[in-house]
Amino acid sequence: MKTTGGNVLTQFGLEIDGEFPEEKKSIVIFAPHTAHIDAFYGKLGFNELGIKYLFLSKKELFFFPMSLVMKKFGSIAVRGVKGKNAIYQVADILKNADELHVVISPEGRIYKVDDWNKGFYYMAVKAEVPIVVTYLDYEKKKMGIKGIIHELDNYDEVIAQINEMYAGVKGRNPKDFVLAKAN
Repeated sequence: MKTTGGNVLTQFGLEIDGEFPEEKKSIVIFAPHTAHIDAFYGKLGFNELGIKYLFLSKKELFFFPMSLVMKKFGSIAVRGVKGKNAIYQVADILKNADELHVVISPEGRIYKVDDWNKGFYYMAVKAEVPIVVTYLDYEKKKMGIKGIIHELDNYDEVIAQINEMYAGVKGRNPKDFVLAKAN
């Protein structure tokens, strides 16, 4: 998928690297996510790529009036939403959409975590969609696509591929970005 024209990210000193795959549906992981501003740059970048997407955001951000901003931003609440399991919720959303890419930060937080939340993997498996690996590299001043993973049979192999793609990528706060651990 081509970008939609003039790159808004260049106004912030970033450029788009690559084209979004010709997939109708996917789970998109976006990392590193080490600062709040990453979400803003991500939104600009995904708009530039011209894809239909939703961001998954923690439910704690959905309080009035912030909930209005989050919905306008293209976010849906996950994690601990009463009566809803995020994996099934996202799988249902994807299965009922003609075209949609669900964006998630697998780290789950902007500060350093010991390991990633595995939900993104199980969402992709349950929805039967690939994982698109995207990144935001402050050192190289780029946001882009690292690759796409279709083969989801083995979690450890998927994580090994993801870690290889993210090797050398620097977040806004590099010390806070830790690669995923295999089982």
